[in-house]
Amino acid sequence: MIRYSIATIFLLLAAFVLQQFMPAFTGLYDSRILLVQLVFLCCAVTVSQPTMLLLAFIGGFFWDAQCALGPHGGDPEVYTHPVESMRFGYSILLFGGMGFLMQGIQPLFKQGKWQFSAILSGIAVFLYLTAEYTMINFVRGDIVVNRPTLLQMAFTALLTMLFSPLIFWLLFNVANTCDHSINPQAVKKRKRAPR
Repeated sequence: MIRYSIATIFLLLAAFVLQQFMPAFTGLYDSRILLVQLVFLCCAVTVSQPTMLLLAFIGGFFWDAQCALGPHGGDPEVYTHPVESMRFGYSILLFGGMGFLMQGIQPLFKQGKWQFSAILSGIAVFLYLTAEYTMINFVRGDIVVNRPTLLQMAFTALLTMLFSPLIFWLLFNVANTCDHSINPQAVKKRKRAPR
């Protein structure tokens, strides 16, 4: 259990490195795959609540460090409006909220029904982007909702969700390497099934 938890922390940190090389899909309203959020969500459903909270803290802290620090909250070509009023650490709360959402369907995941977690990861990413966009607009004092922004959030959530089976496959392999079962009830059902 401890080795698997440590492995999920390293996977999340590796996702931060790989996120830097993920391109934006210009044909889909500059949507992108949010690898960090995806790895966090997939890990959140496979670990205990304290480990999920630790992953939420690490993910939110480094996400804010990567996005909030610097001019205009990041790259001035991407972030055209200053967001200095956004407090460092808000992403920790957003990551925690996503993690609790995934923890809610953990009983299904433990039965071997990982597909529900894959679908919920797309919904969680969309909710994350909506909450972040709403907070930024609230801080700016001007709430603007337009079609391209909604489509960008929807395509980002969809693209991120499509990569969740790959992350789950990786987590199952990591769990096997660490001699840890992330869906013990499914293993019991397979052992009891007649051959």
